[in-house]
Amino acid sequence: MYHRPLHGSVRTLTLESRLLKGNPLGDPHVRGFPVYLPPGYDDGDTRFPVIIALAGFTGTGPNMANFAVWEENLPEQMDDLIANHGCPPAIVAMPDCFTRLGGSQYVNSSATGPYEDYLIKELIPFVDSELRTLPDRDHRGILGKSSGGYGTITLAMKYPSTFAAVACHSGDMYFEYGYLRDFPKAIDLLNQYGGIDGFLQTFEEATKKGPLIPALNILAMAAAYSPDGDGFLLPFSLPDGELIPEVWEQWLAFDPIRMLEQPAHTDALRRLELLYLDVGDKDEFALHLGARIFVERLKTLDIPYHYEEFNDGHFGINYRYKVSLEKVARALAKGSGSAAANR
Repeated sequence: MYHRPLHGSVRTLTLESRLLKGNPLGDPHVRGFPVYLPPGYDDGDTRFPVIIALAGFTGTGPNMANFAVWEENLPEQMDDLIANHGCPPAIVAMPDCFTRLGGSQYVNSSATGPYEDYLIKELIPFVDSELRTLPDRDHRGILGKSSGGYGTITLAMKYPSTFAAVACHSGDMYFEYGYLRDFPKAIDLLNQYGGIDGFLQTFEEATKKGPLIPALNILAMAAAYSPDGDGFLLPFSLPDGELIPEVWEQWLAFDPIRMLEQPAHTDALRRLELLYLDVGDKDEFALHLGARIFVERLKTLDIPYHYEEFNDGHFGINYRYKVSLEKVARALAKGSGSAAANR
């Protein structure tokens, strides 16, 4: 399928990060990232709301704007919503938070780098300084899928003065189901290739990386959730694979469901103009179960939300962005106040 020209445009911004410079993995601190500009941006001095779109594990912002056969990429989705479906216009920024391990989970970690601070303290102010944004909380939203959904929901909990509208697609939550099932696969692969260093060398040299992703995923999560100086602690021992409870507890502290136990986080979600979550009812990582548990906690805490399950799994669901982009854009167009929520 050949794609039609955009009514808006895509621009690449380049940010030289002070925070990411010298990060432990040696990943670049100068990064370009695409930004979708809505129709009319270049024709006057109008300012627009901003949506931050976070990519999933092994993905990055530039991927979200890439040409995709038989489907719309994210800028095309937003462009069509604005041009043909009455969606309020908004700028969409697609940051690059990729790491050598496949992703950062959008958290600060001594093992990967301060990606949470990079987003909140550097990238968002940079976007506001470079583009005609409405640079306030009431006109800023965030959305993402999988690890991007995880980043979306946790950043919303931590930064109530930064975001007014949030959309989480199939975000990582209830780690007992989402991660534990991959531990045996990771243990076998790490043992097969002689531990962490041997596995990483094998992964980087492999022409077919797909079969190795389950172990890479667990290493990336360990780097995010259980850093140890420039390295990280595994939540299990090698070669036997027995769980290490104190390390596993470090992981669980990052689980959005556990994070709901903190009043500051629940208060942050309660303040949102929009809290939207969805997930496929056949999610291969059982994230539909995690989402259901999360939603039940929201009910108990009397936090307004909108939740949908759809007939699909975890992969190939970028079409769901077309749902969240419009919902977030409409919430930001309201500017402030409380939104009605579906229960």
